[in-house]
Amino acid sequence: MYQFVVMKGSFNKLIQSETPVLIDFYADWCAPCKMLTPILKDIKSEVGDRLKVVKIDVDNNNEIASRFQIRGVPTMMLFREGKVLWRQSGVLPKDAILNAIDPYL
Repeated sequence: MYQFVVMKGSFNKLIQSETPVLIDFYADWCAPCKMLTPILKDIKSEVGDRLKVVKIDVDNNNEIASRFQIRGVPTMMLFREGKVLWRQSGVLPKDAILNAIDPYL
């Protein structure tokens, strides 16, 4: 899992990946966002290279947050080949996230 620094065109390239990309739209001031981070780390360690996990700070990436109509954080979105496969706002348990994204891995 890594932080994402947006450079022109890099976000679009990221979500075009054949490997599914789970994006965690978060904010540093958001307590639930901090609760989600260790859950996502566990998921990444469990699924390995079948999934990329990326955190995007909405305060530093307003254009992307606006483009995907992120109204609350945390919001998770799963992309593959530029398509949104799954979206969920709020903190979910690890098993619930895995059950939701597993069909796309």
